[in-house]
Amino acid sequence: MNDLATAPAPGLDRRPRAPWLAPTGLILLSLIPVLAGAARITELTGGAVATEQNARFLDSPVPVITHIISVTVFSLVGAFQFVPARRRGPVRGRKRAWHRIAGRILIPAGLLAALSGVWMAVFYPHPPGDGPLLLAFRVIFGSAMVASIALGVGGIVRRDFILHSQWMTRAYAIGVAAGTQALLLIPGAMAFGSTDELSRAVLMGAAWVINLLVAEYLIRRRARPAQSRAKSGEDGDSLRMLA
Repeated sequence: MNDLATAPAPGLDRRPRAPWLAPTGLILLSLIPVLAGAARITELTGGAVATEQNARFLDSPVPVITHIISVTVFSLVGAFQFVPARRRGPVRGRKRAWHRIAGRILIPAGLLAALSGVWMAVFYPHPPGDGPLLLAFRVIFGSAMVASIALGVGGIVRRDFILHSQWMTRAYAIGVAAGTQALLLIPGAMAFGSTDELSRAVLMGAAWVINLLVAEYLIRRRARPAQSRAKSGEDGDSLRMLA
């Protein structure tokens, strides 16, 4: 009977079998756009010859450099926020301190990434292959990222940490969509040749949607243990009342 009393309820206090699997996957997902961004900065600072693809960056390098640096920081630092051990278990003070410091880096980096992305979409000349539909997608999802970060900050102000986590997860999903876009575009280009304007926009838009669907799945999966704990507490209260 004592064993039953002290045994954890099903679905509670289960530690993930591979706590570093999620951040490793997210870093790998970010690797292609991060390396492409590093190559772009090298190009801009190395006296590259202007071409149809890079002329807009050479004419106005500050927005693209801001975007590359902020997205890189947001993607790589944000990946470590998905390590469960950073948020629970012993030495909570240190883990909370990490989360707080990382948050102070991620919030401005995420805002800079989203706002610079929207600025480039609206004000840079469109390169070949980009069109009005892709412009609309970039503005919509960039604005959604800004709104998600703002709502995440609002959650912290109200000390609603669950709401904060949910909105920052959505913001991160939007921010790392460039990696998913590469996974969708590169194999298609290798198999079928270069994409046209419509198919490129559809594939890139699909990447944002896929990332947000995964984010919603994770948000709901995290909510189940909390609901189970709440239900367990309610059941305990009922048993105490019956006793």
